[in-house]
Amino acid sequence: MFTVKRSVLLGIAAAASLVATAASAQTKWNLPSAYPATNFHTENLAQFAKDVEAASKGKLSITLHPGATLFKAPEIKRAVQTGQAEIGEVLLSLLENEDPVFGLDVVPFVATSYADARKLYDASKAAIQKKLESQGIVLLYSVPWPPQGIYAKKDINSINDLKGLKWRAYNAGTTRIAELAGAQPVTVQQAELAQALATGVVESFITSSATGVDTKSWETMSHFYDTQAWLPKNGVIVSKAAFDKLDAETKAAVTKAAADAEARGWKSSEEKTNGYLDTLKKNMKVLAPSAELKAGFAKIGDTLAAEWQKRAGADGEAILKAYKK
Repeated sequence: MFTVKRSVLLGIAAAASLVATAASAQTKWNLPSAYPATNFHTENLAQFAKDVEAASKGKLSITLHPGATLFKAPEIKRAVQTGQAEIGEVLLSLLENEDPVFGLDVVPFVATSYADARKLYDASKAAIQKKLESQGIVLLYSVPWPPQGIYAKKDINSINDLKGLKWRAYNAGTTRIAELAGAQPVTVQQAELAQALATGVVESFITSSATGVDTKSWETMSHFYDTQAWLPKNGVIVSKAAFDKLDAETKAAVTKAAADAEARGWKSSEEKTNGYLDTLKKNMKVLAPSAELKAGFAKIGDTLAAEWQKRAGADGEAILKAYKK
């Protein structure tokens, strides 16, 4: 009897050891995002994480940290690069100071529709991947925001009406727009935008209808001008060192889930645009830009495009040539 009990105990211990080993073998990644849990980008990230865990049979678990709770927007790329987070979501144009290729999608009026934004992404994707790979980062997928429009507390009939206004800037491109329009650029990331609006730090800004809804912009702004100036993209990036540690099956699970998330994200962004605009219409004036405002913005766009091409050189010229084919 003693032998039987001993065998049973040994069997239980062995099983417990196997469970402990399996648990310890699970890889865990942290995924910081700068946007609220209810934002469509974040919802897409949550589904991506679920898909990865299911497809990897639990070998890889990804914990999502929305709302800039782990790292603020400008910190996320560096956190991934240095191993503080294994994976993260970044607004690609935040990286424009590192390389012009990251800022092409925020040059006004280069790509103003989802079809053109997709074509621009296809033309620039290889260059973006190459730059990130040189920094030890893998681009998993990218999803655009809805087209950008101007929010204000007053009528904006021309570029001159922006002069002197405190203008929210979130990257190099929006800062340059403020300079050219005679506005005062104030750097505010999305997570801090609602507070900046409530306290008067920001009087006007350009962003998507989605961000306008996320921040309830109508509580402080009265006008939204649907300029459809550009469609900026978020990129989901992963540390190459972390990715390379995965076994082949888990790598395949991540790659497949990323491809699904990209397709789902592009579709969701486009489908939700009208809904976001409807919400804005219920709470504030949603207007088409006047001919004078469009002309002034187009002139700024021409200046920014020329400046971008000069900085980007031959590589930038090749991307634009591929895009315009």
